[in-house]
Amino acid sequence: MAIVYLVEQGSKLSKESRRLVVEKDGNILQEIPEFKVEKIFIFGNIQITTQAMKFLLEAQIDTCFFTIYGKLIGRLSPVESKNVYLRMSQFEKHKDEQFKLNIARRIVSGKIENMKTVLQKYGRNHPEISFEENILELEECLAELQRKTAVSSIFGVEGRASAVYFEGFAKMFRKELRFTGRIKRPPADPVNSLLSLGYSLITSEMLSVTCGIGFDPYIGFLHTLEYGRPSLALDLIEEFRQPIVDRLTLELINKEILTIDDFEEKEGGIYLKDEPRKKYFLHYEKRMQTEFQDADTGEKTTYRKMFSHQAHKFAKALTENYQYVSFALK
Repeated sequence: MAIVYLVEQGSKLSKESRRLVVEKDGNILQEIPEFKVEKIFIFGNIQITTQAMKFLLEAQIDTCFFTIYGKLIGRLSPVESKNVYLRMSQFEKHKDEQFKLNIARRIVSGKIENMKTVLQKYGRNHPEISFEENILELEECLAELQRKTAVSSIFGVEGRASAVYFEGFAKMFRKELRFTGRIKRPPADPVNSLLSLGYSLITSEMLSVTCGIGFDPYIGFLHTLEYGRPSLALDLIEEFRQPIVDRLTLELINKEILTIDDFEEKEGGIYLKDEPRKKYFLHYEKRMQTEFQDADTGEKTTYRKMFSHQAHKFAKALTENYQYVSFALK
């Protein structure tokens, strides 16, 4: 099944017979058999006909809308999942402060372990660069997590760990493009631009997964309630930020797949130009389809499949008192 990225500004998505058609100025840019579409990501000023919209809803094809720079705006959502019992469990568990604390600790612990793994892997391949101090501080953060008695303080440890990790992450860039620290909005340099774009993409994918299973995606356990914020989706992508987005960013920069000429300054930030953005999506898709062994089942899986796997594990934690375990990068 194909993931379709629509980025050609001024184009239109329509439904004709058994095909989805992308056209612009009377010219057909792309034709996709309807049975080959799994998700559609739409960036910027692209029209979609009523017939196409109806088909996407009926076929339950995830359709997400982004700004041209990759900020998630929203998604085309079919009728809400009938799994009301899961949502009831989610509401009840959200009132349980001890449960929230335990889940938040596990999410952050899993994220920090993946931070350590990224630094350790790079350090083994590049022994001339020392990450010893960064890794030691991350281990201190893991120990500190066990002493925290409030979700807000767990979040504080996560913030400290992220600062330590990104300090180490900055040492990994070997080419012209460098990284001095995480700046979210607007992205101040190419590396931050790629990180923000990647994080937005995996958030949209996890949002679709959580909605499909039957969660209320706005009720999280680490991320607090905030109007319009998909807090649960943000909770569940924490363990995937380093394995997917950070490692992809490092590869694109260090292998010079993307260079300084592929970026431009707009609206106070640094963003990919149109053609390089298409190149980014190709490599993002390759990363999401990378096969590896599932530690739980021993079977081959992909990062995209792991999103669903981890979300179902989280559902079991809510409904069956299952002990949630974060995804671990090997």
